[in-house]
Amino acid sequence: MKLDKDTAVNKKIRVILVTDGDRVAQQAVENIGASLGLRCISASGGNPTPISGKKIVELLKTVPYDPVLVMFDDKGRQEKAEGEQALEYVANHPDIEVLGAVAVASNTSGIAGVPADACIDCQGHVIDFSVDKKGEVKAKDPCNCKPVITGDTVDVLNDVEVPVIIGVGDIGKMDKHDDLSRGAPITRKAIEEILKRSGIDYGR
Repeated sequence: MKLDKDTAVNKKIRVILVTDGDRVAQQAVENIGASLGLRCISASGGNPTPISGKKIVELLKTVPYDPVLVMFDDKGRQEKAEGEQALEYVANHPDIEVLGAVAVASNTSGIAGVPADACIDCQGHVIDFSVDKKGEVKAKDPCNCKPVITGDTVDVLNDVEVPVIIGVGDIGKMDKHDDLSRGAPITRKAIEEILKRSGIDYGR
């Protein structure tokens, strides 16, 4: 299925959720979107998320084509703060189709975490193990469950319908493995993995 660059009446807008939005993450997501031929809601970038879920949906309805990358950030807060509230609104909106989410690990404590379908480690490998903020592999759970990503804006993903969740370390960082000067290759691969698992052809 090719990227649809034509607007269609009553067509759901396909989005990829990214649970990070600080300055570095925003620049990385914007650059990746441009290089892959995707759209990005730049106004959703911020730490914490500066606009409401309702406003994000309004902006999504103005894009000329999809899929669209949308950022959400709780600025390290344990509770369901601005980023998670906005994500929940967007993911549950009847005009939005969520293709997947890039779940970003952080050092925030007191959170449950979210099971991921796969993770991308700091070396760019698609793995079935959890990763930490640096993108380094964590010990596998002895129950052989899915990898779990713990981060300040990921718990809400347990409460919404997300077909594909790919876990990564801190976007644009990971001890320079995901550096912007390198094109944020780890985050890019996570987004590509979601597109691939969604059956969407991409690129220019």
